[in-house]
Amino acid sequence: MPDARKEAGIDRLSDTIEDCYEFTLSYAAKGLATDEDSDLGRQLREKLSHAAQAMRGLPDACAAAARELALAPAATYDRFFAVLARDAETSIAALELVLAQPVIGSQLIDNLNASIHLRALLTDLFLVTEIFSLRQAQANPAAKA
Repeated sequence: MPDARKEAGIDRLSDTIEDCYEFTLSYAAKGLATDEDSDLGRQLREKLSHAAQAMRGLPDACAAAARELALAPAATYDRFFAVLARDAETSIAALELVLAQPVIGSQLIDNLNASIHLRALLTDLFLVTEIFSLRQAQANPAAKA
């Protein structure tokens, strides 16, 4: 059986979001007043933009993986994916708010990282990817070896 997470692109989307979060933790720790005219600032804006784009694709990718794995009861997964979609939308709104600022300092990024919206999405993501990993392993015992 093919890996449903990879087929749906969840691993790529998850990696993009997690990479951004790790980068923002590092950026926040630097104590910078501005992102202007720096490679670090350009990297920050690029990672935030890529993470927002990945968040947009996450609910559909998760739903596709659940269908591929034939996870049941489907209604349970659908309800969770609706929560995931809401959490993704609120996280995107927070990222886009930060990106709209002419200057992004470490304190602003620290506040973004502390956002309950972003933390909820990350927790959703960790929960669902763990479930998919376990269910994939159950569906394909030969892959464990």
